[in-house]
Amino acid sequence: MSPPVETFGHRDKCAIVGIGATEFSRDSGRTELSLATEASLAALADAGLTAADVDGIVRCDMDNVRGNDLAHSLGVADLTYLGENGPGGAAPCAMVGQAVAAVLSGQATTVLVFRSLNGRSGRRFGQSPVEGASVGGAGTYDELFAPYGLLTPGQVFALMAQRHMIEFGTTPEQLGAIALACRARANANPAAQMHDRPLTMDEYLAARMIAEPLRLFDFCLETDGACAVVVTAADRAADLAQPPALIRAVAQGSIPDPQPGIMYPVLMRESITTLPAKAVAETLYRRAGLGPDDVDVAQLYDCFTITVLMQLEDWGFAKKGEGGPFAASGEIALGGSLPINTGGGHLSEGYIHGMNHIVEGVRQIRGTSSNQVGGAEVCLVACTPLPPGSALLLRAAS
Repeated sequence: MSPPVETFGHRDKCAIVGIGATEFSRDSGRTELSLATEASLAALADAGLTAADVDGIVRCDMDNVRGNDLAHSLGVADLTYLGENGPGGAAPCAMVGQAVAAVLSGQATTVLVFRSLNGRSGRRFGQSPVEGASVGGAGTYDELFAPYGLLTPGQVFALMAQRHMIEFGTTPEQLGAIALACRARANANPAAQMHDRPLTMDEYLAARMIAEPLRLFDFCLETDGACAVVVTAADRAADLAQPPALIRAVAQGSIPDPQPGIMYPVLMRESITTLPAKAVAETLYRRAGLGPDDVDVAQLYDCFTITVLMQLEDWGFAKKGEGGPFAASGEIALGGSLPINTGGGHLSEGYIHGMNHIVEGVRQIRGTSSNQVGGAEVCLVACTPLPPGSALLLRAAS
């Protein structure tokens, strides 16, 4: 049997037309439903739409807010599509992909995509997710690593960072360059949690070690907040309130020969210095008809600095093993060849599991970012820290 012919009929057929976000804080004092409602109403208002226009909702499978909860809170009268994707930080771009599929298949016309979490005052994703679970009893495969002391995400990525240092000579200063680039962008973003807190290399290197070789500022923030976007057909977008950010292409995928579990089993791979970003990149670039040289600005998932460094390699911006020198050279800064995480990213703006990266990507395409890249026409948003990752390419309308 011959393989199916790839047509990529979704190129530029849909657009993000509205974006919304709450305050990013350490203690919202609010329910996650309240946060989701605020961000969603802001996204609808930004697009010049109301809840009456919404007929589809897509959520993250780790969100405590269900789609029908949000529909009721917003007053959505006629909901014809409900979707979800996961896990966690790997989901946002795939959630947008579900919205695109719903619109193009006729299942919905206006789809709200959201992520809401009290990630500091509530469940803290940086802590052990298997606390209190018996070995083999949580149903995730991840808990099978607990007896060996592998309990937190930081420990997993620390092992990846250590291996990258051993194989390629990556240095703490190169990881620090990523932390400093994100902090500099946050310093210019009034909405960022680290807006008024500059960071120097000396401060970065002097910070306490959390999971060797990762220091305090190699870790993302823990944040309370929510973000939402509105997806609709591109031909309809032209009549709405904001310039559309066309969705050139979207992709979701895993590493070859996918393994069970969310996080820890990936350490059993033959190589742990390549993320699912590499496989997703091949798919996304092929679907978009674009490549790394076409990307003007990138929002790279930065739960840790090492994930950014490895994604620079996996997405083709630096050769394998050269992500560290590329980051340290200044190429990821605002005046470099690939400015990244222009809102401050998860390291310094807020950690909304990748959704704030999509919101910032739309701002770049609109030309309204607090750290605007001149002439930015193509923005990569990559949610590819662990399998299955997802990503999208946003493009300015002609």
